[in-house]
Amino acid sequence: MAPSTTVSQRKKIKRKAPRGFLKRVFKRQKPHLRLETSGDLLVHLNCLLFVQRLAEESRMNAFENKCGVIKKEHVQAAAKVILKKSRG
Repeated sequence: MAPSTTVSQRKKIKRKAPRGFLKRVFKRQKPHLRLETSGDLLVHLNCLLFVQRLAEESRMNAFENKCGVIKKEHVQAAAKVILKKSRG
């Protein structure tokens, strides 16, 4: 096959937060909750920061165990540490 005929299998990354989805989830879970207009963006940002911290902590756990692959145990241990830190 010629290089020009191959189709890229990459999935395009969305650049926007899924605002409609977040608002719909909030309405279903807590219909009495009233958020300001940018409240859903703050929740989305908080979720992204949590996932980033989880990835960093699990990478460090895997490195400490001299493992090249992040396993389920590394992520679970990292989640316990991060959730304990975020409680305050």
